[in-house]
Amino acid sequence: MFEFAARLRKLREQAGRPTYRDLARHAHYSIATLSSAAAGRQLPSLAVTLAYVRACGGDEREWELIWRRTADACAGAPAAAATENRHSDDARPPYAGLAAFREADAGVFFGRERLTGALVEHLKERRLLVLFGASGSGKSSVLRAGVLPAFVGVPTLVFTPGPHPLEECANRLAARAGVAPGPVRAELAAESGALHRMVRQILAGRQEGDSATEELLLVVDQFEEVFTLCRDAEERERFVASLVHAAQAPDSRTRVAVAVRSDFYTHCTRSPGLVDALPHAHHPVGPMTVEELRAAIVRPAARARLTVESALLTTLTADAHGRSGALPLLSHALLETWGRRRGNALTLAGYRAAGGFEGALTQTAEAFYRALSDSQRRATRRLFLRLVALGEGTEDTKRRVPRQELDDGPDTALVLEQATRARLLTVDGDHVEIAHEALIRCWTRLGDWLDEDRDQERLLRALTEATALWESLDHDRDILYRGVRLAAVKDLPRQALTAPGTVSWASWPDTPTSSPVWPSPPTAVRR
Repeated sequence: MFEFAARLRKLREQAGRPTYRDLARHAHYSIATLSSAAAGRQLPSLAVTLAYVRACGGDEREWELIWRRTADACAGAPAAAATENRHSDDARPPYAGLAAFREADAGVFFGRERLTGALVEHLKERRLLVLFGASGSGKSSVLRAGVLPAFVGVPTLVFTPGPHPLEECANRLAARAGVAPGPVRAELAAESGALHRMVRQILAGRQEGDSATEELLLVVDQFEEVFTLCRDAEERERFVASLVHAAQAPDSRTRVAVAVRSDFYTHCTRSPGLVDALPHAHHPVGPMTVEELRAAIVRPAARARLTVESALLTTLTADAHGRSGALPLLSHALLETWGRRRGNALTLAGYRAAGGFEGALTQTAEAFYRALSDSQRRATRRLFLRLVALGEGTEDTKRRVPRQELDDGPDTALVLEQATRARLLTVDGDHVEIAHEALIRCWTRLGDWLDEDRDQERLLRALTEATALWESLDHDRDILYRGVRLAAVKDLPRQALTAPGTVSWASWPDTPTSSPVWPSPPTAVRR
């Protein structure tokens, strides 16, 4: 292994000693992953090795043979072969990967029993819970697979706010009540007490059970979307006020649990409807202890009659302990290690072949990307950029997008299928989203795309929203861009304005950028 690392370092020397920052930009792996590959502490994965070699201009075929010989020497030939050849059986994996645990996964959700108990007691005593935690701390999972199953027999509503939280809430309430969503949306928008009143009506209409004691548990996941996606401040405040009132009314029959990223705490304090409730409602989600991490690793495997090699358990807990946002990376690395298991054993060799703690996710994303044609790669870039909400003073977040916003060409359809199969995207009904924000942080290629297109993407998003508003107001000329805003979007490349999946102007008048208005309203077209 040390000889292997020395040869990697020599290859870098021969390439003119590029900095690891330069190597990361070309290899699409993090600086830490690449520098660790040449440190000699452990054998890097094959994908990391080839990316390192490619960035240094080396011969990939030669280095693949070198890597395999080294892997055979380190782990024994049979073990190395097993770790590199993924299982193709249809067995259900004991780990969720990037996806959050669901209520149906409660039987394999381990390590958060103490936190789950505290949250259940909080909801029983105070009725309103605002759960704060870093991205990747497990907020969604503990609510869905921990808290929800604890309220046996209690009807639930679980949703994410999206760009129109009142509409989303109305759709769920209407489905529960068996009525049309339009009037429900109008009532929610009219007054903050409407949600409380509707919940009581729904519960009173239930046939089974004692309606006098029944309650509804309402869970709003990814609550930060009310700040990142909802552009209507009035709708945002009405939604927040409705939730708080439903939970705090004297005759409340609603318990409300909200999960929000901790970097949006300040946004919550600026919300008049939420700031007064926060002191008694908020609860933090911290990192898991070593014992909790062990339980999360070992007990799902034991339920599936698998064993976890002691060296792997030690490495995983060391890699994950004390790290903010580590849980999706841990779960994905375990899923990939499970795919490379040897018999019924999850091994350290399999973990390293999968790419290790951070490398496993990058390796999965890069393997998905490398298998695409050039046109499919361009479609991948367009798609993933649309699935990210650009941060304003916060980290970028994932964005849930209706399927009709995406073009329906064959390239996009194939990319969606392949990315979903690789568990990088999730498709829920008519919506598509990135499986977890950890992908935004760890996939260097996606980070590069975002950095390159950030300003242009903001202009396009604003133009899309302005177009929708212009259409909804019957092509009101007062909505048309003027002055600086007009000049900014007229400088956008024409191919960006006509890219599939964007809303753009079909005609672009050749007027000076200082013109106060367009001479005639253009036609908005969804490409």
